[in-house]
Parts: sequence; C-alpha cells; structure tokens
Amino acid sequence: MQRFVEKIVSMMKSEGLFEWQGGPIILAQVENEYGPMESAMGAGAKPYANWAAKMAVATDAGVPWVMCKQDDAPDPVINSCNGFYCDYFSPNSNSKPTMWTEAWTGWFTAFGGAVPHRPVEDMAFAVARFVQKGGSFVNYYMYHGGTNFDRTAGGPFIATSYDYDAPIDEYGTSTVTPSVQQAGFRNFSLCSAFPGCKKQLQTDGKPLVAWCAGLIRQPKWGHLRDLHKAIKQAEPALVSGDPTVQRIGNYEKAYVFKSSTGACAAFLSNYHTSAAARVVYNGRRYDLPAWSISILPDCKTAVFNTATVKEPSLPAKMNPAGGLAWQSYSEDTNALDSSAFTKDGLVEQLSMTWDKSDYLWYTTYVNIDSSEQFLKSGQWPQLTINSAGHSVQVFVNGQSFGVAYGGYNSPKLTYSKPVKMWQGSNKISILSSAMGLPNQGTHYEAWNVGVLGPVTLSGLNQGKRDLSNQKWTYQIGLKGESLGVNSISGSSPVEWGSASGAQPLTWHKAYFAAPAGSAPVALDMGSMGKGQIWVNGNNAGRYWSYRASGSCGACSYAGTFSEAKCQTNCGDISQRWYHVPRSWLKPSGNLLVVLEEFGGDLSGVTLMTRTT
Repeated sequence: MQRFVEKIVSMMKSEGLFEWQGGPIILAQVENEYGPMESAMGAGAKPYANWAAKMAVATDAGVPWVMCKQDDAPDPVINSCNGFYCDYFSPNSNSKPTMWTEAWTGWFTAFGGAVPHRPVEDMAFAVARFVQKGGSFVNYYMYHGGTNFDRTAGGPFIATSYDYDAPIDEYGTSTVTPSVQQAGFRNFSLCSAFPGCKKQLQTDGKPLVAWCAGLIRQPKWGHLRDLHKAIKQAEPALVSGDPTVQRIGNYEKAYVFKSSTGACAAFLSNYHTSAAARVVYNGRRYDLPAWSISILPDCKTAVFNTATVKEPSLPAKMNPAGGLAWQSYSEDTNALDSSAFTKDGLVEQLSMTWDKSDYLWYTTYVNIDSSEQFLKSGQWPQLTINSAGHSVQVFVNGQSFGVAYGGYNSPKLTYSKPVKMWQGSNKISILSSAMGLPNQGTHYEAWNVGVLGPVTLSGLNQGKRDLSNQKWTYQIGLKGESLGVNSISGSSPVEWGSASGAQPLTWHKAYFAAPAGSAPVALDMGSMGKGQIWVNGNNAGRYWSYRASGSCGACSYAGTFSEAKCQTNCGDISQRWYHVPRSWLKPSGNLLVVLEEFGGDLSGVTLMTRTT
C-alpha cells in the first residue's frame, strides 16, 4: 500500500498537478470510511488507520490529507463526514475545517430493488443546514451519475446504471461536428444542454470534437446552482467567524454571520416537517415553508429558499431509434473442453475463476439403475441445489431445467425442481453466475460465491442421494467467451444461425447505424432476461430484467431522508435502459452482441436516444 500511495503522489508531482505547482489538486485522501469498520477488524485496526495517515503525510504531497468517516484521524489529517446530512458533524480538532466529503444526492440501484430518488428540496435543505452550522466544504456524491461498464458493478447485485439521481445524469455523448468548426464557436448549440461540455478545435485540420458530460436533471441541477449562488453572495460574512443562533419560533432559528467590516448574512430555518411558519427577524416578516431554510446574504433580503423550487421539471424522454435484425449462436451446454478439471466435492467459485469470468460450470454424473421406480411412474426425482449465489442455471443431459437466483439483501439461493433422468449415466451441469464482488463491509475474503451445497437428488428408491462429495468437473467461463464472439474479430468465424431469442444461454448479434443527431444513445433491454451487452467489442455491462420490490408511494420532500424513502419502479424492472456511449459508435456497421442467459424476446430490444 505504501508503494502504491508513494507512486501515485510521485506521478502527480511529476505532472505538476498539485495546487502549489499550479495544478488543480487541492486535497488528497487516504483510506475511505474505514472508521466504522474498526470495531469488526480486530486489534490491528486502529494502529493501521494511524499508520495509513502518517504514511500519507510523509509523502510530502504539499496539500492537506483527509480521511472520510475516520473520527480518530491523527493530526494533521482531517477527518470528514459522508452522509445524507452532516450538520451534526464536527471534526476531532478545532484546528481542522468542517468538511462534507460525500453529500449523497441519491442512492445506488440494485437489480431487484426499487429506484431511489432524493427530492432536491431536501438536498438543498441538507446543504444549507451544514453551511449555517459553520460547514466549510461540500462535495456532492454523485454530482454526475455514471455507468458501471463491463463487469465493474460491485455489491453484489448493483445495477449497471450508477445514475444516483444526480444533478447531471449518466448519459454522456461525444460528437464530431464540422459545422461547429466553421462557425468558430459563435453558435455552439450542440452542447447547450450539457453543463460539462468541453470544446476543442484541433489545429491539424480535423473537425472539432465536442465532449458533453451528461444531460442535466431538472429541477435538481438548477435548484442546487441557485443555492450555491446564494451561498456565494453570503461569503464575506460566512468566512468571518462562527454564527450566533437566535430562536425565532418553536421550530425556527436564525443563524447569523457578521464580519468586522459590516457584512451580515442570515439563514432562517424551519425544521417542522409539515407546517409552514411566518417568523419575524430584525423587524421583518419572512414566510418559511416546512422543512426549509431561507438565505439572506445581507440579513434583509431572502434570495433563496430550499423548499421553493423555481426551475421547471424537465423529465428525460427515451425515444425509439430503430429495431434490430438478429442472428443467434447457441452455447453448448453439454460439452467440456480441454480446460476443464476435476476435483472431489464442491468448490467456491471465485477461488476457481479469480473473476476472469462471471461464469463457472459445475458438472457431475449420476448413474440411474434400471430398478428405479421413477423410470416407470414418470415421477421424476427432485434436484435440490444450495448455492452461496448469485444465480444458477441447471441442465440435465443438455436439457434446460430452469434457473434460480438470489437478491441484493440475500444473495444465497436454493434451486429445487423435478428433473428428467434416464437409465444409465446422467450428466448434471450447473452454470453458476456471479453478479459483482463485494464493495463495502468487512472481510471480503470470507464472502462466498457459487454452489457450495449440499446438492441432493431425492425421489429415488434409496430416498435421497447427496451428490456434494462426489467428483465434480469444473470449467471457467463460456465457450463463446473463449471464442471471443463478443468481439468484431471473434464473431466472424462463428456460424450464426436464425434468431432464437427464447432459448437460454444463447449469443445474439446485430448490426446497426448510429442514430442521427447527437443525443445520447441507449438500448432498451426490458424484453430480455439476464446477460451482458457488447458494442463494437466494448462491454456495456450486465443487464437483468429483474423486477423491483420495495416500498413505492407518495414522496414528501419534508422529513429526514433515507435511501428507502422515495422509491419508484416497484413491480417494474429495476433497470430497463443501458447507456451506449457515442464515442464507441461509427456512423454505420456497429456490431451489437448480446449474451442472453435465461431467454427473452429479441423483438423488444430497441435502440433509443435520450433527450429532455
């Protein structure tokens, strides 16, 4: 760890990126949210945190170091707050500024979970609460949503979208626009809706390229912009000292900042969760909605109220941009290749795959004697599989017998169904699929994935037979993965046939032209089951049409927010649309490859564009 940190700091210095070198880096962080884990990590936890802090400072980065949620951060490292609210927080020394390093604008989406939303009125209220108590630094998490491309989504069961209900959504775009070059930037309308847009005119005669960060989410983006304008107006008083607090009602207070030069700013707060209040401050009357704060940069004029949203709501629209013509290639579910290996008993999945693939085949053989009664009665034996997660697909003698899967709160699963078997040797093949590695918590090395058993077969003459300890043959990944059918070069040698969307464990490919215009592009995968997506060889992530459970209903901005408070999509698919960056696309001839594990309806897969 020390070698890594020293290497990164050295690289930043060599590139002149720290503030004292004229660069943009004003802070550095070591560790993240380790403090809450200390009680579970044993006697070495506190000494480790202390060592990490001192090691970081010794790199002589020349900027302050912070440790998030680390109450015992030693001087001079600054402990900071992460959360939905941080007005309760104070650093562990009066010499340290009060910093909010993660102001959570929403929450992540899990496959099978409802989609969280945080009302902007409460977000603005939380920030104003922090500033009025003397908070000096706010960093939003997330301000710009993102996408967990490839297999980078953690969790497990974290969705591919990491939009986070952020003020700028996850849908970015990049577009080549020769006409803009000719206009000399005078009419740069392409990126007007993208606050993160960057413009570059190349000098080698190539057309101008415009990179746009994402679509703004209104009214969230505009309301937070106005909040920070108001805070900026109050800055001369805010930086001059601590506030004095005046009670102006049962639930209402005034936080007043004054400077020696006469600057004055006031924050008038109403903490009641349902009732508005009319208060008197400095002889003037002010109306405060429930659960809100008004900012008075001159102690007279209320220029902003956290619950009064003036920006119009502009929901994003998903627009169909064309269907697709498919060909299919079926994965061989009844064959093993030279890479397969045999072990006694069941093994943990990640210890075999080392995350080279989401998939591990577990294969064993069961001999059925001619005297078995089920051969005559047709009452097929029951196969029961207990797995640590995250999903399994079962094949007996090459025939599919269904799937089972866990969820975010309970990744373990049990498969139990009758399976058709014949006299003689029967091949049981279980495809175990992992849905991301743990990304929070303790002792990651103890988290298990895969079929750990027991695996039993019941309904035999002997009753129940335990298959767990017999020989099992293992194969990492799928045949299509080893052939590289998800890539442009690997898909060509494969013999693709007519589309067969309903079949499980099948690869599908189609070619498409980039949708006209510059709007961000997505794929509607709501008609499919579970799998992965590649566009021109780039992995757009895992998809899963997993229906959301949760508590969806009316949502009031007022009152303490939690990730379960304002949810949508209950009973619907957690994630339906999947972001395809325009930077991956050519004007035409784009290769789309889909690996479908469960089976679905290919006719419903549609190219989309996203607009506001």
